Amino acid sequence: MTSINDVQLGHHFTVGQGRLAGLTGRDLRRPDLHRPCRGVRARDACADLTSQASALSLVLPETAAFSHLTAARLHRLPLSYSMEEDQRLHTIVPVDRPQVRREGVVGHRMVHPRSVTEVAGLRVVDLPDTWVDLGELVGRGRPVGLDDLIVVGDACATRLESLAPLRHALAKRTRPRGKKTLTEALESIRVGSWSPRETTCRLMFLRAGLPEPTLNEPIYASWDPQLLLGYGDLVWRIELPDGRVLKVIGEYQGHDFHAGEAQRGHDEVRRRRFARDGWIVIEMWNDDVTSPEAREVTIRRFAAALEVATETLTFAAAEPRFFSRHAMDLALQRSARRFAWV
Repeated sequence: MTSINDVQLGHHFTVGQGRLAGLTGRDLRRPDLHRPCRGVRARDACADLTSQASALSLVLPETAAFSHLTAARLHRLPLSYSMEEDQRLHTIVPVDRPQVRREGVVGHRMVHPRSVTEVAGLRVVDLPDTWVDLGELVGRGRPVGLDDLIVVGDACATRLESLAPLRHALAKRTRPRGKKTLTEALESIRVGSWSPRETTCRLMFLRAGLPEPTLNEPIYASWDPQLLLGYGDLVWRIELPDGRVLKVIGEYQGHDFHAGEAQRGHDEVRRRRFARDGWIVIEMWNDDVTSPEAREVTIRRFAAALEVATETLTFAAAEPRFFSRHAMDLALQRSARRFAWV
């Protein structure tokens, strides 16, 4: 039996490449070779997405690219739990090519061309087109909702340093699936968010009726414009009619990163620097934003610091949103029609 280690093949190789390299059918069936997909062998198990996609790419058409949720994962975009649950590999080919049909693979065909980039040596639909493609997965019983598109859109726009590529990618499609939800999401996408929780906190405050903060703004000392005190996750600097300036920073503290003793010490030093320059720093943890009651308490804390009257706020509107305004309007219309027939 031929030793696999003596054969000049990569970590993944096709059955055809193995035969050309001198492997026999018996060699290719040996139990120490893994079979990540039909027609491909691997020296080791494909334990992560990149290795799985690399193995599949060997038997895909040259015009194929990884798309939708697989592209989003390869781009390391922030995905919800329901989006992460889909572990299938999504691929896309031009509409005039046969759809990819393989076990564990979702084959898509594109009517409109996508821009393709390279990630880890793989052909992957680029960030703006991937964001638009996720609109195809919007709807009842599907994994993607309005806030998911805003979170992913924030991440894309921040990397691209502009919303323009997202607008262009959506505009060049003719009636794409999920267009109304994508269009509504685009209204709320901003450049500058560094984490999904920063995005969801910003949406919570805006929907409740608080002023919009700037994102991850560099804050310099009032006495020395060259001295950087740090960056604020959510920053409000509001000039009041009486001449006072409200300076408030909202900091989302992820437990995995900020709960350690060393990081807590660093955060405390940073908070004192801000406080010495008149900034009010309000921390938010996961428990502060995961229930309606906690969200209301958090919003009230910020409203007090920003001197916003709580009677002007709408706490119910601060809840996370899965469905777009269009989808909710349609649901109301259907409900009204059902009652009209009763």
